[in-house]
Amino acid sequence: MNIAVGNDHAGYEMKLIILEWLEQEGYQVQNFGTDTPESVDYPDYVHPVAGAVEKGEFKYGILVCGSGQGVSFTANKHQGIRAALCWKPEISVLARQHNNANILCLPARFISDNESIEILKQFLQTPFEGGRHQNRISKVSICSSCSI
Repeated sequence: MNIAVGNDHAGYEMKLIILEWLEQEGYQVQNFGTDTPESVDYPDYVHPVAGAVEKGEFKYGILVCGSGQGVSFTANKHQGIRAALCWKPEISVLARQHNNANILCLPARFISDNESIEILKQFLQTPFEGGRHQNRISKVSICSSCSI
C-alpha cells in the first residue's frame, strides 16, 4: 500500500516517527512534508498530499500539524477527500468504518509519538463498512437542499 505523508513545522518530529514506522511495516511512502522545524505555511504541504490521494496516486494520506485542524480544513477542500482529525485510536476506527476517511490528520502538540502510531495502526487496519454509511458519504459532496 502506498501512503502520502505531509506536515508543517509543528508536525516535523512526529512525521519522522511515522515515516520510520511505516517503512518498517513495509508501506510505500512519499514524504510531501517539510523536513525542518522552521515555520512554514501548512497549505503548501497539504495540497500536494490531498491532490495525490484525490487522483488515486496514493490510497491514503497522513497529515500532521500542531492541532490537526489546519491540515484537516485544507485537505477537505479537495473533492473526494475525507480527512479526519483523530486524537484517539477509537476515533480513527470510526473515521474509517463510518466515514471512509482517506486522510488521517494528527495533532502533534496534543498526542504522544506512541499514540500517533496506535491511531495510525487502527486507521490503516480498519475497513469501511459501506451500507448506510455510503449513503451518508454520498450526500457530503452534493447538497441536495442547497442552491449551489
